[in-house]
Amino acid sequence: MLVEICGLPGTGKSTIAARIADVRPVVWLRIDAIEGAMWRNGLTPDQTGIAAYSVAHALAPPHLQRGMTVIADAVSAVEAARQGWREMAAAAGVPMRVIETVCPDEMEHQRRVLYRKNDLPGFPLPSWAEVQAATAAYEPRIDDRLVLDTSGDLDGCVRKALNYLDGH
Repeated sequence: MLVEICGLPGTGKSTIAARIADVRPVVWLRIDAIEGAMWRNGLTPDQTGIAAYSVAHALAPPHLQRGMTVIADAVSAVEAARQGWREMAAAAGVPMRVIETVCPDEMEHQRRVLYRKNDLPGFPLPSWAEVQAATAAYEPRIDDRLVLDTSGDLDGCVRKALNYLDGH
């Protein structure tokens, strides 16, 4: 199965992905980690956005073809990025599930962005102004997905995500 965990920066994508990876055997492809590696090796941020997705698209199929679950942890702000994940799942002949993380409590979202710990060497976390700009550019999703309001109970969100992946 291909699981796309998407949403704006600071809404909990990586937190949810990590919690799923703690309890399920998955391959977790984190676009921010791929970009960070690219930046540490001399590429500039304007060179890595699409390239990071391309790297993930190259890494995922062999795992999917071996029957593994792959989590794609990415903002996927525009339809073109979303279509790439759908096409990959279809080409691999695997089901796809989409989990969109949201944090409608703007004060909580801002707090997370301003105070979160950076666990990715070489990857500068976005500022609140950059997240606001990303919000303006984020195309609303209309596809079939689980929308997780992460402003509340994290354990409850993880349970909902796992139930969704199990088809419940």
